[in-house]
Amino acid sequence: MARVVLAMSGGVDSSVAAHLLIEQGHEVIGVFMRHGEQAVEACKLDDQPGTSAILNVLNPRADHKQGCCSASDAEDGRRVAERLEIPFYALNLEAEFQGIIDYFVQEYTVGRTPNPCVMCNNRIKFGKLFDYAASVGAEFLATGHYARLVRENGHPQLLRGIDSGKDQSYALFGIKREFLEKMLLPVGHYAKSEIRTIAASLGLNVADKKDSQEICFVTDGKHDEFVRKKRSPSIDTAGKIVTTAGQEVGRHAGIERFTIGQRRGLGVAMGEPYFVVRIDPQTFDVVIGPIADLGCQTLTADRANWLVEPVLGEFECLVQIRYNSAAVPATAEALPGGRISVRFDQPQQGVAPGQAVVCYDQQQVLGGGWIE
Repeated sequence: MARVVLAMSGGVDSSVAAHLLIEQGHEVIGVFMRHGEQAVEACKLDDQPGTSAILNVLNPRADHKQGCCSASDAEDGRRVAERLEIPFYALNLEAEFQGIIDYFVQEYTVGRTPNPCVMCNNRIKFGKLFDYAASVGAEFLATGHYARLVRENGHPQLLRGIDSGKDQSYALFGIKREFLEKMLLPVGHYAKSEIRTIAASLGLNVADKKDSQEICFVTDGKHDEFVRKKRSPSIDTAGKIVTTAGQEVGRHAGIERFTIGQRRGLGVAMGEPYFVVRIDPQTFDVVIGPIADLGCQTLTADRANWLVEPVLGEFECLVQIRYNSAAVPATAEALPGGRISVRFDQPQQGVAPGQAVVCYDQQQVLGGGWIE
């Protein structure tokens, strides 16, 4: 039996993950990550001796946001832990989350599209939480992500989850390779419907809880307003809306409202569908065009992270450029300086600087980087 720290968000996936780990004979410690963006008032969580520097009592208020880190989520997690008879602690990770928020604000301010969930996985869920796991003598860290870990020739491999509609392996590409040995992903071998059925059979209060659809720290879903509130009031990114032919067709209040591939909310009527093709962080121009202008044959990425030994030279693989996009055939190459080049077999739409590009060998995550 191993001691396992489990990140519990208050959702059905991490709740059933706790049950599955217990069934496997593990000693499970549930933890909830507090990000500090919401005021809290009234629920009791236990303090664990010897970890007061990172533990904090969390008191939920009447917060019904459909997210993954709200006070009501903490209460849901506490109730599940009580039902399963495992300890449950709140970790005060406000300082770490502030780094994610700063990254989020900065990326939008310079015309890039951030991916805070991937960054949170890299820095916090599979970063800071490993420090906590070590501090309590845990051998493994587990989450409720829909991905699988299997061993091949003695080495762990990260694979897509069984449920292709819920697969979250894309968001895990940035984990340090050496951490794979210390990870458990128990729900990745199940379909989402099976997870809900298990939760219902256990009488868990979260069996029918909706999946998180929002960025946990943007509580109203309006990311552009959040960015403007968090950055310096002296920063103004308002500018022109221009076509790919150079014609000015409107004005906008800030480039943080836009991302590559966006169609709705452009604020101009063109008589046919137009999309955001490019964002210029120097002039603050938002360049729009018809769908034919959106295709991209190649891309480069930096800050590469490989979960396998990088292949020398070019190699064929499947490449995914957004969380909800399909992986498509491409040729990739690991370049010096932690960079990656990708050449798609067919032009792809919506290649957005700031997003992650992830390479797969069928079901296996090879690695990826951040689109330049």
